[in-house]
Amino acid sequence: MMRLPKMNTSKILMISLLMALFSVSGLNNLRASSDSDGEEKAAGGTDFIMHHITDAHEWHLITLGHTHVTIPLPVIIYDYEHGFKVHMSSEFVDADHNPIEVDGYMLEHGKLHSTNHAEFLDLSITKNVASLIISIVVLSLVFITVAKRYKKGVSAPKGIQSFFEPIIVFVRDDIAKTNIGHKYERFMPYLLTLFFFILFNNLLGLTPGAANLTGNIAVTMTLALITFIITNVNGKKAYWMHILWTPGVPLPVRPVILIVEIIGIFTKPISLMLRLFASITAGHIVVLSIVGLGFILQSVAVGVVGTLFSTVILIIEIVVALIQAYVFTLFSSMYIGQAVDDGHH
Repeated sequence: MMRLPKMNTSKILMISLLMALFSVSGLNNLRASSDSDGEEKAAGGTDFIMHHITDAHEWHLITLGHTHVTIPLPVIIYDYEHGFKVHMSSEFVDADHNPIEVDGYMLEHGKLHSTNHAEFLDLSITKNVASLIISIVVLSLVFITVAKRYKKGVSAPKGIQSFFEPIIVFVRDDIAKTNIGHKYERFMPYLLTLFFFILFNNLLGLTPGAANLTGNIAVTMTLALITFIITNVNGKKAYWMHILWTPGVPLPVRPVILIVEIIGIFTKPISLMLRLFASITAGHIVVLSIVGLGFILQSVAVGVVGTLFSTVILIIEIVVALIQAYVFTLFSSMYIGQAVDDGHH
């Protein structure tokens, strides 16, 4: 049995919870608007697509005729004057799905607003936040189970342990060791959490009725921000000297190089954020667009061909989900490796 990196379960859980806490506020502030009545617009139109890839205050499962099967989610409001107020999203619509006022607040077009202009903080458990919590619970259960088996000294991996061991070893040997070097063990809990968090949520996002979590820019921004902080907090003297006083560069050119290097500090996490967001969102939009063609053209033939094409693209999306988890972790390890390099070879 191959020797796995030492994994401190508490560290992995702590990192996961930090990701959740950062994302909860970001999701509520950056989520896109959706239809206030939860109704899909003309089938196959842009509203149909956006309704399925954006966040919402309810979890839409399936549509049966004119009936929408949804799960209402908690609307949590912190009113700066009256304190916390908690309601279910179903309370904000009447029997005809028209928005109604509840306790001085209304939920319209996917956004909460006060009818009396009160200052408040929206801490609602939206669809993406609920999906985030579910993924963290699943990740915690899986890897606590795997960690317990190794603590018991199991001689040969089996079951869920045998499935994840090659992936963990791959992250350790081909990503962490290769790009960070002998200091890799310090960053393994973060890299493993990052890889599996993105992978699980990419795959969960492909299931029917699931949330588009990694296609939300607030989530990808949070992941990129954590990488940015870890990279620069752990930056050694050689790393900062290369940025502030690049060796081998003529003195007159140094001010220009300094500006370029400083910009580069921020463009790296931005590229991480946009790459994951664009790849996952684009895949969902393409699939929904192809499916919608049959409804727009009202053609059975187009619908059948579109279904075949969308099936092929869904298979490609599974590959993209794996690749994007790998790429985000790979580049994060490269940036960390550059920062912790002491310059001695």
